[in-house]
Amino acid sequence: MCRAGLAGYDAAWSYGSFEEELRELIHLFKYGRVRTLARPLGRFLALALPRTERFDVVVPMPMYWLRRWRRGFNQAELLAAEIGRRAAVPVRGWVRRVKGTSPQAGLTNAKRRANVAGAFRVNGPVEGKRVLLVDDVLTTGATASACARAMKAAGAERVMVLTVARVDRRLNALAYNPREESGSEEFALGSLENAGSRSIA
Repeated sequence: MCRAGLAGYDAAWSYGSFEEELRELIHLFKYGRVRTLARPLGRFLALALPRTERFDVVVPMPMYWLRRWRRGFNQAELLAAEIGRRAAVPVRGWVRRVKGTSPQAGLTNAKRRANVAGAFRVNGPVEGKRVLLVDDVLTTGATASACARAMKAAGAERVMVLTVARVDRRLNALAYNPREESGSEEFALGSLENAGSRSIA
């Protein structure tokens, strides 16, 4: 996506693939509401983030108010707090999700972009800032791109995406359930077997 000029973000990293043990941990965190898992999952985020990367603020991927109300919390906020604490960088909720969207799975690239168009509104001083956008899972890239574009339009200098896991749509097409998404269905690189940071920019 970066090479095609379609991604609004400048780089993205993830700790591992959304499968097996990592998938189970994320499910316990989100749907089992085991919030104490934020700390170990935050450690995974820290492992995926290149040590040479610098950013001014950590922004959690916002969740639409109705979905947050149903779940009771936004898991991205808990993860963002962990990486912010480890990096000694402020965490700010400077982006709001102002409309609900349909699941991205099964949509064409154009329909994915249309689905999340106008979904985000910036409500903080991102101008000139290097932003680290944090979430749990990425799959298609459209939502992260839309959120990043909103921040770029508001003047952000650089937007990077960091997640615990990514979905490999080629391998997980049959197993992937779009109803399990957090509302942040993006694309990134990484593998549980070879954990570390890889940039897709």
